[in-house]
Amino acid sequence: LMEMRLQAQDDEITLLKSSLADALRKLRLHEQQIPLPPKPSPGPLSPRGHPWPLRGPLRASPCRMRSLRAKTTMKRSERRSRAGAPWWRSPSSQPWSEASNSSRAKAATRARDPPRTHQPPALQRPLKRPSAAPMADPYPPFWRARKRCAFNHWSSQSIKMFIRGRPITMYIPSNIQNYEELRMDFPTEKLDLDWVYGYRGRDCRGNLYVLPSGEAVYFIACVVVLYHVTNRTQRHYRKHTDCVRCLAIHPDKVLVASGQTAGVDKDGKPLQPFVHIWDSTTLVTLQQIGLGTFERGVGSVAFSNADAGTFLCVIDESNEHMLSVWDWKKNTMVLEVKSTTEAVFAVEFSPADTSNIITCGKSHVYFWTQSAGTLTKKQGIFGKYKKPKFIMCFVFSLTGDVLTGDSEGNILTWGKSAADIKTLGKGAKETFQIMKQTRAHEGSVFTLCILQGGALLSGGGKDRRIIRWSADLAPERECEIPEKFGAVRTIANVDGEELLVGTTRNAILRGTFSDGFVAIVQGHVDEMWGLATHPSQNLFLTCGNDKQACLWNAEDHSLGWCTHLEESGLCADFSPNGSVVSIGLSTGRWLVLDVQTREVVCDLTDGNEQLSVMRYSPDGSFLAVGSHDNFIYIYSVMEGGRRYTRFGKCTGHSSFITHLDWSKDGKYIMSNSGDYEILYWDVAGGCKLLRNRFESKDREWASYTCVLGFHVMGVWLEGSDGTDINALCRSHSEKVVAVADDFCKVHLFQYPCPKPKAPSHRYDGHGSHVTNVRFTHIDSHLLSLGGKDTCILQWRVKGGGTGDSREHPTLSFPLSSSIGSSEQGSQREKETSSWLCDQEGAVCY
Repeated sequence: LMEMRLQAQDDEITLLKSSLADALRKLRLHEQQIPLPPKPSPGPLSPRGHPWPLRGPLRASPCRMRSLRAKTTMKRSERRSRAGAPWWRSPSSQPWSEASNSSRAKAATRARDPPRTHQPPALQRPLKRPSAAPMADPYPPFWRARKRCAFNHWSSQSIKMFIRGRPITMYIPSNIQNYEELRMDFPTEKLDLDWVYGYRGRDCRGNLYVLPSGEAVYFIACVVVLYHVTNRTQRHYRKHTDCVRCLAIHPDKVLVASGQTAGVDKDGKPLQPFVHIWDSTTLVTLQQIGLGTFERGVGSVAFSNADAGTFLCVIDESNEHMLSVWDWKKNTMVLEVKSTTEAVFAVEFSPADTSNIITCGKSHVYFWTQSAGTLTKKQGIFGKYKKPKFIMCFVFSLTGDVLTGDSEGNILTWGKSAADIKTLGKGAKETFQIMKQTRAHEGSVFTLCILQGGALLSGGGKDRRIIRWSADLAPERECEIPEKFGAVRTIANVDGEELLVGTTRNAILRGTFSDGFVAIVQGHVDEMWGLATHPSQNLFLTCGNDKQACLWNAEDHSLGWCTHLEESGLCADFSPNGSVVSIGLSTGRWLVLDVQTREVVCDLTDGNEQLSVMRYSPDGSFLAVGSHDNFIYIYSVMEGGRRYTRFGKCTGHSSFITHLDWSKDGKYIMSNSGDYEILYWDVAGGCKLLRNRFESKDREWASYTCVLGFHVMGVWLEGSDGTDINALCRSHSEKVVAVADDFCKVHLFQYPCPKPKAPSHRYDGHGSHVTNVRFTHIDSHLLSLGGKDTCILQWRVKGGGTGDSREHPTLSFPLSSSIGSSEQGSQREKETSSWLCDQEGAVCY
């Protein structure tokens, strides 16, 4: 961690030097073109006159385990450095003119504008303040409401919000007479998980099974999905707190064991991994195994067979890959032993003897024997055969032999052999050696599956073939799955003829050798950011770093079409007539596709940096394109979205564009940037920047996706660093707002939400940062995208009613200006910070 922080500091210094030089040069040019306003009268500088700390706001996206731990560690150091800072500005401090200091603020914020994608890897990390010599932050992240000062020509109230030391001023609309008396309540609407799109096949093994009920069991993110293949319905087991990594089915074909990774919480504290044993019929958790025992995560689990599933074997992901055996009904660990420092891919009990366990992985296959409360292992001897780099999988044949598939494409048959006394000496014990080698696939053998009659199925990696072998390993039939689905990851037998095949490109195929295979489950294979919902149908489009754009049907939960993009797709939006969809790519290029035919009807480029937002005006006459080059490009749209001409360019942001929205009349734009600016633009008047932001306080917006603004101010938590909320979306009914955060949660707030610490319904399911959320056209469903978990969750929006055990409200009481009784106040102090009022009537915490 210290090395990461030191490297981040070095990167920050290098970046700031170059960025500051460029910012000063641009500032001089800017001052030459625009006359500066008169300077304020001399007097003591307020804290707002202090130079801003130069810190680069970036989204914490690449790896939750790494980025969240680094982020929260730095947040603690920042809080410690603020211990001596004043909680609020002294009443005697002289306020400053926002216009007179805009150049200075922009010079500082322009220096902290690192693009997320196109910087070298070392510069993609969030740039945090050095912890060795922390700089006192004059602005703790609190909120303040106060009246504007007398010398300003505005007479209404304004709200100040501080993020990472930067003040953000938002103006109270005229229809709010008393901001202090506003009360925030839980929204009456709630969410219920309706469908899970995707499957985790790219990096997990043995994660697809078929139950006697006709349901396929698999997992993605934090959800174990039970998908009825014939009825095309889903049920979900949602008791895991982080990504599920392994599955095992009990011999009774009803109970399921699922293990998860550890992860960290939003404060950087490591979470404890565990194994849940649950009933697949009722989805009731029967036992939680190993809480506080496993390290990092659970890699493999297996039930015993010879004793009707009394024991459970678990291998964690610690350095020694600890192997433990549990009496799961009693929740007691029978024994534990170090396995190996190499990767372990699979573990199984012998079907004939519970005291025998086999594990395989990198460069090994181990045969374990339990005796007198201990486990002893013997390594398989390869002898005259070439030792493969990986033993990918293994199964037990009906005759009791062990069959392994390796990275060389061979199926090896293992058996016991008497010890070679001449070589090993007198007293040597029996060994496990290779009895037969069968050439099976080009590349790795990823999976093996035994059928009821003793036949064997093998799935290949490089050649993508599925081969059926007889009991004596003679090839009988074979087929090849389409290249677009990737390699064969795992095979599940349905009825002897019909198979389910999980692939490395996160798809599940269904079919037979004679009829071929079709996809019944599909998903993205890399991080997703782009999400758009159709204006009049239950359709939505997703795109991401896997260079795929997919159109989904939210009503029948199917994939309409998928097309390949030459670059990563990062944002998208449907035209108001729904006939075309625009997609922004990672190099400044953007495409317009026909929704029906997938034909590219327009291909344009703006700048050479990634595009972050595409948004059509309500009447479809304009398209706004937000870029990481700090500009918003405006296009006139003609011929129903099939022809585009440049109308203008909005210039004035000091950092990359993150979000934007159109007004209901289609004349104005509100935009956010990476340095927490809120700017307004008169598009109809020639893409002019509205310098008097007070005049936009009563403007109505056709959509609300900007994360910064008066109406959504309450969705931010205390201590947020500006990157904790990735996206939000207001419902079309304008009653609720959904929020996607960096901590794997989807929140549902009341709209408008203008007061801090507003209560919300919180929903789990994603195993990575949530990158985007959108409501469908009639607000019947909410879509949410996971980042690295490559998961799309579809939530059903339902009215208020009885609570749901899966919901975890962030607050247990509505906000009030008074603290209440002493007993209530002490309890509230444990949950949230107390509210304080200064002599000016400013509210802060």
